[in-house]
Amino acid sequence: MRTFAVTSGKGGVGKTNLSANLAIALAQRGLRTLVFDADLGLANLDVVLGTKAPHTLQHVIAGEKRLLEIATPGPGGIQFVAGGSGVQALVNLEAGRLDAFLGQLSELEECMDVLIFDTGAGIDNNTMTFLQAADDVLLISTPDPASITDAYATAKTLYARKPNAKVHVVMNMVSGEPQARAVYAKLFSITQQFLEKSLIYAGMVRHDPHAVACIRKRQPFLLAQPNLPASQDVARLAASLLGQQHTPATESLVDRLRQVFSIGVKRPA
Repeated sequence: MRTFAVTSGKGGVGKTNLSANLAIALAQRGLRTLVFDADLGLANLDVVLGTKAPHTLQHVIAGEKRLLEIATPGPGGIQFVAGGSGVQALVNLEAGRLDAFLGQLSELEECMDVLIFDTGAGIDNNTMTFLQAADDVLLISTPDPASITDAYATAKTLYARKPNAKVHVVMNMVSGEPQARAVYAKLFSITQQFLEKSLIYAGMVRHDPHAVACIRKRQPFLLAQPNLPASQDVARLAASLLGQQHTPATESLVDRLRQVFSIGVKRPA
């Protein structure tokens, strides 16, 4: 199973909408895809998908449901896990209960091809936990100077914790490829100059008023209007990510999460 963590330096850049539509694009390519709402501050994946989740991660943490039981069918053939307050509880679990959760997560690895963590914005420990564990990080930025600055701060913090992190930049809400490439070049330059790291250009999604109208109706624009410029851009992004060479990690997702979760107690031998 390949894992992506979608993040941004600041809120309001379209991160969750991109996570949802990218998941649908990957599912359309025949991949069993699940989106995990890992945004503690604004867990609204179910709202973006227009699908009410009967159960959330909180039910798993409380021991009422297993993780596979709360995986909710979403539009376009995807599955999703609603997070809510369960994310905060998850990163603070004591060792025994964390092991139980990770055991359930390993079941997902057996039945999914792609797992997308829709994380929070910023550089808090909750967000960094998922960025460190993922195979690939999708760093979303817009042309707004504040978004670029905060995207750099996110990359800087992640590289400090995981020097070999694979960070792909997705430029959102741009006028077209020229603007996307120009803004990416600025971000790439400062990252290489001050961190000696190379960000990867993943693609762009154009600002599209018709896509915005779909979002307001709680409809993934890739399904509602697949011929929109934004829809075509997301489809190309999915193809680009799948076309890049991927070397599976030597450790499973469960093992990687076990290493980075802050559990507050010493694990038993």
